[in-house]
Amino acid sequence: MPQLVDSHVHLDDDRFAADRDAVIERARDAGVGTMIVPAVDAASWPRIRALCASHHGMFPAFGLHPMFLARHASGHLDALSTWLDDNNVVAVGEIGLDFHVEGLDPDRQRHYFTSQLQLARERKLPVIVHARGALEEVILTLRRSGGATGGVVHSFSGSEQQARHLWDMGFHIGIGGPVTYERAQRLRRIVAQMPIEFLLLESDAPDQPDAAHRGKRNEPARITEVLRCIATLRDEPEAAIAAATTANARRLFGLDRRSNQPRRHIS
Repeated sequence: MPQLVDSHVHLDDDRFAADRDAVIERARDAGVGTMIVPAVDAASWPRIRALCASHHGMFPAFGLHPMFLARHASGHLDALSTWLDDNNVVAVGEIGLDFHVEGLDPDRQRHYFTSQLQLARERKLPVIVHARGALEEVILTLRRSGGATGGVVHSFSGSEQQARHLWDMGFHIGIGGPVTYERAQRLRRIVAQMPIEFLLLESDAPDQPDAAHRGKRNEPARITEVLRCIATLRDEPEAAIAAATTANARRLFGLDRRSNQPRRHIS
């Protein structure tokens, strides 16, 4: 079976502080050879850079997450522009809109979202998009922006029609632990029938564990459970799903053009 790609894992999260190396080793043992680590705020960029620079097959994405609006300042957009010009970055993310959490100013969210889409277009980088309670507006914003330069809506939870709108723009959808829950019937139907070329596997660890690990800290090794579930839903071999999703991730993030060896210089 080909090496898997976890297209969305927050390995810099403090919940991994005590055993991060063991978590990474378990991922390797499970066949998860490549991981994309998206940022949530400016403070996370240096630690993600250092983490990815010191581990084989780990790649950073830098961005300003809508849920952490209180941590962002206007100067962070200028700083992000500089960070995107180096550091082996593979995407702008995690960015987007969140209208589910109360108290997050929608207009400030829109400002950061559209500004980061512009940065992605200028650098021809894909985007990693968070869209909770705001998927319709996210789709409209992506369409107005020309779809940026492609990307993924991670932890997709929308309708089949919304999924089709994303595919029409060349966008992928990230599928993780939620698909393993039997109650997620709509998501499971979409995954069972969707074009495989737009599917990415993700853990979103330490959040969103699969059904077998409900209530526990998630980790990237468990995307094998997601893979198994998707193969069952689609009535296809696990190896075929693994090969397709790995190829999708490598193509979207341009991984074949980048070194994935540990780099000593991280200043």
